Amino acid sequence: MSSYAAGLGKPGSGKRRIRDLLNQPDNRVCADCGASDPKWASANIGVFICLKCCGVHRSLGTHISKVLSVTLDEWSDEEVDGMIEIGGNVSANSIYEAFIPEGFSKPGPDVSHDQRMRYIRSKYELQEFLKPSLRITSRKGSTKSSAFLTSSLSRKIMDSFRTNSSSQKIFQEGMVEFIGLLKVTIKKGTNLAIRDMMSSDPYVVLNLGKQKQQTTVVNSNLNPVWNQELMLSVPESYGPVKLQVYDYDTFSADDIMGEAEIDIQPLITSAMAFGDPEMFGDMQIGKWLKSHDNPLIDDSIINIVDGKVKQEVQLKLQNVESGELELEMEWLPLDQ
Repeated sequence: MSSYAAGLGKPGSGKRRIRDLLNQPDNRVCADCGASDPKWASANIGVFICLKCCGVHRSLGTHISKVLSVTLDEWSDEEVDGMIEIGGNVSANSIYEAFIPEGFSKPGPDVSHDQRMRYIRSKYELQEFLKPSLRITSRKGSTKSSAFLTSSLSRKIMDSFRTNSSSQKIFQEGMVEFIGLLKVTIKKGTNLAIRDMMSSDPYVVLNLGKQKQQTTVVNSNLNPVWNQELMLSVPESYGPVKLQVYDYDTFSADDIMGEAEIDIQPLITSAMAFGDPEMFGDMQIGKWLKSHDNPLIDDSIINIVDGKVKQEVQLKLQNVESGELELEMEWLPLDQ
């Protein structure tokens, strides 16, 4: 049970939880215009907003934005839990502002009411900046249909946060923002280096930032088969994935059996350029080219396969006498 959940049912505990969330640095400015010291919130969207933006939100109707005062209104346990689960402005904006057009600027605190209205309607009512996989549109255009669809959108977004609540800490740890997940399937090694008398006991380690994942050890095998999936969270500022192969030793330090750096930018850039891969058939969308300064054996092709963005990679291990490694990478956006 979380420390928040332990306080449910106590008088005023809900407001204390909301104030604690509001006091986090990212929530000290309005989610829509950046004005400081917001005192209002949209309970169903999960953002803190200023007085001027609050007026626009109210005009949209409660089916789109249910506005509550942080200090004056009574909050239900469900409304408080929803705000806590989303986490406030940064998490919500990562959904609602995921695809702001290039060259388009958010309004500032001093914009006109008409500018503020246009932006907030585009963001929440018309869903123009949402990730394509979350967009819900009505062909009939009726007010009743629009209300239902917008309510469905709020539930869909809330469900996505609840589904990932067990892993959400990984996306909010410290001040690091993550843009997605990288699933790496370590398939097999070929002609790996000998580090024991006649063989080796190899395993693979992946590092990205402060994260570290490793495979199981395959005993006495220079051509091991793992077919093991490792998951890494990709931060907004990411570098290459560092791969190392080691020989496991029981009574001494493990011996290095080669290493390589994997450039993940081609995969991520290609995936983001195409948006929702489920909208496309199987096709090639990118390539990481072999060169003298990378460990690729052949060009590494990036494909959409069965609605997923995948990349096959064959590496020649560096700083070692022999050894190759075969793996597959798959890009998973946060809403998956």
